[in-house]
Amino acid sequence: MITFDPDAVADRLAVLEAELGEPGFWDDQQRATSVSSEHARLTKRLDRYRRLQGDYQDAADLSELDGDMADEISASLGPMRGELARLQEDALFSGEYDAGDAVITIQAATGGTDAQDWAETMLRMYLRWCERRGYETELIEASPGEEAGLKSATFTVRGENAYGVYKAERGKHRLVRLSPFDQAHRRHTSFASVIVAPLLPDDAAVEVDEADLGVDTYRASGAGGQHVNKTDSAVRITHLPTGVVVQCQNERSQSANKQTAMRILRSRLAERAEEEREAELAKERGEAPDTGFGGNAIRSYVLHPYQLVKDHRTEHEVGNAQGVLDGDLDAFVQAYLLGKASGRVS
Repeated sequence: MITFDPDAVADRLAVLEAELGEPGFWDDQQRATSVSSEHARLTKRLDRYRRLQGDYQDAADLSELDGDMADEISASLGPMRGELARLQEDALFSGEYDAGDAVITIQAATGGTDAQDWAETMLRMYLRWCERRGYETELIEASPGEEAGLKSATFTVRGENAYGVYKAERGKHRLVRLSPFDQAHRRHTSFASVIVAPLLPDDAAVEVDEADLGVDTYRASGAGGQHVNKTDSAVRITHLPTGVVVQCQNERSQSANKQTAMRILRSRLAERAEEEREAELAKERGEAPDTGFGGNAIRSYVLHPYQLVKDHRTEHEVGNAQGVLDGDLDAFVQAYLLGKASGRVS
């Protein structure tokens, strides 16, 4: 069982504080930014632990002094459990990019109009989840479907451990429901894929050869203005060696859209390299790599003939499907992260 270690965090903070005080520390901007960011992140974690410890002690002392306040004390334990879960979650992140921001792409897959509608539902689900966690989001691109929904959507997520958390969501997501687009109202199965990449800074050391790029411009068209601002300068970039495609249409100028698209492309290429390393390590261990883009879905959302959301990697399941679609995803993510850290999930 991996747990939060306050002593280890305090020791690491002492090392970082010594580095911050070194002469000429800010001469190397990249190193200085990395060290100061880690210092701020660990300080926040340790403060959260100490605050939680103090709240628990206050509740324990109050319970001893006044047994009639059991209901009030019990009510205060709910937020404490949430904070404890976040602390435990913090201890699970060790990857190079886990603590940083993320860029998420949702793509409609098999299922036609139902899949495109499902992609739009997933976008709503994730934006609500981000709001619950206090993350900041920005929609970069949303391509409307022919009849309804979205062919694809890309958004950024900024907040503590955003990439580490969202890695639990990468892969295919399966929806089973009575189709609102079928005149006979039959049950349909549709899929959407989620791609998660670390949102790298503009000066990230990811080399991209201009000769490897196919750049197209087009007129952006949101779904009635619902998703993005309409512009005349949308940019689509294809990385020819890998086939990775990114696009941006929410900026006012073509150059700004291209700059944002290039940043997302570098992030996607960094994620691709990360997945290749994971696959190689899994091969060395004799495991099947879990890239999330094979034939099987990582999670099923069944709305008919019963309601059930089940993660096929961890077997965690919830009967309140609507609650999940409204952004209640923490339990699924924590089950995945714990399973991954303990080796139960590949």
